[in-house]
Amino acid sequence: MHNRFKKNPTLRYGMVGGGATSQIGDSHRVALQRDGYYDLLAGVFDINPQDGRKFGAELGLDPERVYTDYREMAKAESAREDGIQVVGVMTPNSTHFAIAKTFLEAGIHLILEKPITTTVEDALDLIQLARKHNVLCASMYGYSGYPMVRQARAMVENGELGDINVVQTEFAHGNCATAVEQQSEGAAWRNDPKISGQTFVLGDIGTHALHLATFITGLQLKEVSADRQSFVSGRVLEDNANVLLRFDKPEKSSQAAAGYLWASGVAVGHRHGLGIRIFGTKGGLEWRQEHPNQLHFSPLGQTPRILELDSPELYPCAKRLLRVGAGHPEGYFEAFSNVYADFAENLLAKIEGSEADPLSQDFPTLEDGLAGVKFLEACVKSSENNGSCVICAIHAD
Repeated sequence: MHNRFKKNPTLRYGMVGGGATSQIGDSHRVALQRDGYYDLLAGVFDINPQDGRKFGAELGLDPERVYTDYREMAKAESAREDGIQVVGVMTPNSTHFAIAKTFLEAGIHLILEKPITTTVEDALDLIQLARKHNVLCASMYGYSGYPMVRQARAMVENGELGDINVVQTEFAHGNCATAVEQQSEGAAWRNDPKISGQTFVLGDIGTHALHLATFITGLQLKEVSADRQSFVSGRVLEDNANVLLRFDKPEKSSQAAAGYLWASGVAVGHRHGLGIRIFGTKGGLEWRQEHPNQLHFSPLGQTPRILELDSPELYPCAKRLLRVGAGHPEGYFEAFSNVYADFAENLLAKIEGSEADPLSQDFPTLEDGLAGVKFLEACVKSSENNGSCVICAIHAD
C-alpha cells in the first residue's frame, strides 16, 4: 500500500455545489478528506442561500465563509491571506464555464466536474485562461483512479497488447428506464437541454466511457458515427446511444484502431455498468468497474488469466494506489481519492517550485475535459445527420 496515509501538507479547499441534494458532493468530500491533503474551508453549496448556509453549518464551516454566490466567494477568498487555493466545482453543466472562469481569473486552482462545459469554444477558453493565469486544473474523470485502470494503461504503454485494433467501451445502467425526471431534481436538470446541454446519457456517463478508452490506450479519437434514442415517453434528450469510434493512427502502427461506445440509462438489470474491452495484435484486456480488483488479460497463444491486486505483474503505477489488503475491494471512493491525491501532489510541487512524482501526473486534465466536449458535439452533429461520420479533432493549441 502507498504512503499517502502519512501526514501531508494541507491545501485550502473550497466547494461550489455539492450540497445536500447533490448526487456527487459526498464523493468529492470523501475523496478530498481521505489523505489529509485538503482542508474544506469555504463554499457555495446550494442555489437556495438558506439551504446552502444550513449545509455549511452541518459541515462545521465558519459561517463567514459559507457564501451565497460564487462570484462573492471568489472575490472574498482571493483577497484573504488564508483564502482557498483550490476549488471544486460540481454544479449543473450549463453553469460550469462561468463559475470556472471566475475562479481561474482569481488565480484559484480548479477541479471541475464533467462535462467541463457545454460547448467546445467554452472549453478552449478555459484552457487558455488556465494557461494565462498559471493555474493547475483537473477534470473529474474519477474512474481513472482505479489501480487496475492504471495497470491496464501501463500494460498498453509497455507493448503487452501490441498495436491496438479494437476498443469496446460502455457505461450502461437502468436507473432511467422510467420517467425519473418527474421525481428527481438531479434527473430533471440532466434531461433539460438548457441546463444539461445537448445530451443526457452521452454527457452524463458516455464521456466517462470515452475517457476510460483514451486514457488506457493513449489513442486520440478521430471521428464518430452516432445513433441516439429517447425511449421514455416525453423525454427530450437521449437515454440511449450507440457510437462507432475511429481513432487516429499512431506513428508506429500499421493501421488505426476502431471500436464502439454504448451509453444507456434504460439498460434494465444493469446497475452501474462501466466497462471496457481492448484487443491488440498481442493480446486483449477487459475491466469492469463493478469488479474493480480484476483485470482480465488474454495474451495471444496463451491461457487467459486474471490479474488481481496482489499479482506480481502489477506495475508501480498500480501498486502505489493500493489502499487495502489483498482480497478487499479497491472501490469508487478510493478511485476518487487517488485522483484528488495525484492532483494535490502536483499542485504542492507547483507551489514549491519542484517536480511532482511522475507516477502522480496521470490525473485527468482540462484537455481531457475538452476531448469529452468535442466528442459530445460530434455525436450530436452525427446523429442529426443520420449517423454520418463527424471529425472530432479540435486541439487546444
